[in-house]
Amino acid sequence: MHLFFSGIGGAGIGPLALIAHEAGYEVSGSDKQPSQYVDYLTRRGVKDIYIGQTIDNIARLHQKHPIDWYIYSSAVLIEDPGAAELQFCKQQSIKVSKRDELLNLIIKDRKLKLIAIAGTHGKSTTTAMVIWLLKEMGIPLSYSVGARMNFGDMGEFNAESEFFIYEADEFDRNFLSFEPYISIITGVSWDHHEIFPSREEYQQAFREFIDQSSRTIIWQEDQSYLGLEDSSKLVVENSQNIFINKLSLNGLYNRLDAYLACRAVHEITKEPLDKLISIVNKFPGLKRRMEEIIPNLYSDYAHTPEKIRGAMSVAMEMAGKNHQEIIVVYEPLTDRRQHYIKNDYKDCFSGAKMVYWLPSYLAREDPKQTVITPEELISNLDDPTIAKTTLRDDHLKFEIERHLLSGDMVVAMNGGGGNSLDEWLRQEFIETER
Repeated sequence: MHLFFSGIGGAGIGPLALIAHEAGYEVSGSDKQPSQYVDYLTRRGVKDIYIGQTIDNIARLHQKHPIDWYIYSSAVLIEDPGAAELQFCKQQSIKVSKRDELLNLIIKDRKLKLIAIAGTHGKSTTTAMVIWLLKEMGIPLSYSVGARMNFGDMGEFNAESEFFIYEADEFDRNFLSFEPYISIITGVSWDHHEIFPSREEYQQAFREFIDQSSRTIIWQEDQSYLGLEDSSKLVVENSQNIFINKLSLNGLYNRLDAYLACRAVHEITKEPLDKLISIVNKFPGLKRRMEEIIPNLYSDYAHTPEKIRGAMSVAMEMAGKNHQEIIVVYEPLTDRRQHYIKNDYKDCFSGAKMVYWLPSYLAREDPKQTVITPEELISNLDDPTIAKTTLRDDHLKFEIERHLLSGDMVVAMNGGGGNSLDEWLRQEFIETER
């Protein structure tokens, strides 16, 4: 069967394409722009990837190797309801769907038990920690995670696996397509406002996801936030649990995520928590989760106030050990999100000596909304004097180099894929060193 993945460079579609490739399907795809994810998939053997989502490209491929199933990312219809590839496939009577239908087919056909990790923040890290624990214990598994790991691919299919570990994204209500054997809720706070116009709608989606799960591990705070009654299906954890103090990972949020991962693997394997904690304490981390690009220059995916606070907690522990000042370079992810979160920035950069604030990375924007300037966003900080506006240019590179020479810890916080701050830093600093 020939599967074509549209938006193949995305964090949701990319791993699924790799899983399908490893499961023996013929895989091809497209994306609107080149990216590190596209390069990564090409290196892993997915060769027919087109940059530019045009009718000409997909028609040429279909003529050469007939496409049986077109799988598209949620962003495709949001950005362009009349997407050329999609219209072509409908005209050619090619099966079309979003990613959930294919993944459910693989899970059901292979009789896999789904371990799903959901939440507004921390789900990539927690998913990777579950994968790390099971791999270290020698348990065969298949998985999909929306970030590149230091110890494995973004997606993997193992014919011997009993479990499928999945980062279940709430965006476009994707996670409601699944019925997990075990689900983990890492934390809930209103996000993806274009999909969930109200806080209540966002909360209701999580309640439905939990109801569809056979068993759910959740913090007391999130149980309360979602208004969930005690149930035999819920494993409710206290964030003051004494086992959390046995975790040695940098950052309180990382330690909380690690505990949830250990708790879930304990449910699966019945291995003692102490043993699991000793394994997760050696977790090697994720790309773009406080990833060191060059000495003292880090990249982190933080792009909401909650995630920024989590990244700052890690940075402060790391910098404190080395008596360093923290310098943040921040690129907000999407303008539409800023319209909802701008009043929540407040003290989220507390602990930083300075914040260099870039224009927002634009994607899936609402043309009716005015793009908020960096100056306006900065004004929502409790102390706006710590931040200054900047661009990705030679001046910013000079400032970063100056801070590095002074021994500061520089942390770039940004989401986004192709042409993001993260890619710019790698081009300017890693390639310059070669």
